[in-house]
Amino acid sequence: MSDSGKARLDGIHHLKFPVSDLAVSLKWWERALGAERQPKWDHFTPDGRLFAYILHVPGIDIPIELRLAPEAAAAVSGFDPVTLAVATETDLKNWAARLDAAQVPHSPVLRGLLGWLLALHDPDGLAIRLHTRETHGWDADNADLDSPWLQRGSATRPETRP
Repeated sequence: MSDSGKARLDGIHHLKFPVSDLAVSLKWWERALGAERQPKWDHFTPDGRLFAYILHVPGIDIPIELRLAPEAAAAVSGFDPVTLAVATETDLKNWAARLDAAQVPHSPVLRGLLGWLLALHDPDGLAIRLHTRETHGWDADNADLDSPWLQRGSATRPETRP
């Protein structure tokens, strides 16, 4: 059989996040991650009701969709469906400073199993992590696994900093 007959995937088309309030979530994504709304791609129902924004986030090569879905947003509050990459621990520290300046609550820089990470929560409580591509090697003994910021499925937000 030739390659043309094989079913292939070609990457990820876009990421979709459920939100309870489009305007509030858009402001957070702009402030926290530098997102830019792409108005020409706004999604409307046949009767004209807006139900999604499409965003461009610098450093991410695929679109981000904020989908108005309050029940889904509540159901996944505290879950961490996506981890965004930064190059180095220094870059991660720069992100922490940027988030502090934007007054976006976040974890301290944490030592993960393989690299460093920080976590933040969108307005609905969805956890988004930033993780370094740089590694310190596998190190379960010294990872910050007990951090409340890394507790899976927790709908409560840990004590925030700056």
